Amino acid sequence: MLKRWSAKRAIDLCAPQINPRCLPATDWPQNGSLRLLSFNIQVGISTQRYHHYLTRSWQHVLPHAGRYGNLQRIGDLLGDFDLVALQEVDGGSLRSGYVNQVEHLAHLGAFPYWYQQLNRNLGRLAQHSNGVLSRLRPSLLEDHPLPGPPGRGAMLLRLGEGPEAIAVVMMHLSLGSRTRTRQLAYIRELLSGYRHRVLMGDMNTHAIDLLEHSPLRGLGLWAPQIKATFPSWQPQRCLDHILLSPELSLERCEVLSLPISDHLPVAVQIRLPSSLYAPATPMLIEP
Repeated sequence: MLKRWSAKRAIDLCAPQINPRCLPATDWPQNGSLRLLSFNIQVGISTQRYHHYLTRSWQHVLPHAGRYGNLQRIGDLLGDFDLVALQEVDGGSLRSGYVNQVEHLAHLGAFPYWYQQLNRNLGRLAQHSNGVLSRLRPSLLEDHPLPGPPGRGAMLLRLGEGPEAIAVVMMHLSLGSRTRTRQLAYIRELLSGYRHRVLMGDMNTHAIDLLEHSPLRGLGLWAPQIKATFPSWQPQRCLDHILLSPELSLERCEVLSLPISDHLPVAVQIRLPSSLYAPATPMLIEP
């Protein structure tokens, strides 16, 4: 694995895992639209009431048969998307039946590329991770531990090359506002030099805080989503977001009704700028 050193920290340049059973990936979607999904899956635990945090807490440590069915339901959902950001996934430990959930969902959704970011390694007990699944060939993938107590991370995935490339940062931010501010300042640095930007993940705060009262202020990002995502059984807070730079026009935005985790997934479909996507010119046939 190669490393690039900055003044602050080491940055891991990662190679995504390749799923050999999938069709070859492309650099850009053929129809000019990019379908994005962000989902905190709570390691496949079905939480439907507040008291389940107590009565089902053992599932964070021990395997549970219902987890496999929940992952299958998530896998069925993923087929409609090009790029997926996953939070609270297990990388293969006792509680998941030693199944790498990122890899498993990549196979269920037939994604050519996947990567697991291990943020907290508890050995055989738990492998706390984020994940990315992609149908598009990334030109760069970076693994970034975030500032603050260990256990939070972000991934920078670049689509395309040069000044018109899209930078996608996938993250799971801290609960505390002070630590979250440090993490967002770090993420802003990652985005410097990019014109087209997408931020995806469980950000643990509302969009107005992110866009107006955080280090992201001034980047020109906007949040198309207005519906709440947490808790999944009675959504009251909008904690999961897909933030966009203004050149990426919105075609669809939806909070999906899939109450498996304690969060609901967020889905966005965007239209790529003409500078990135040039549809083929139809051939004219003279009569």
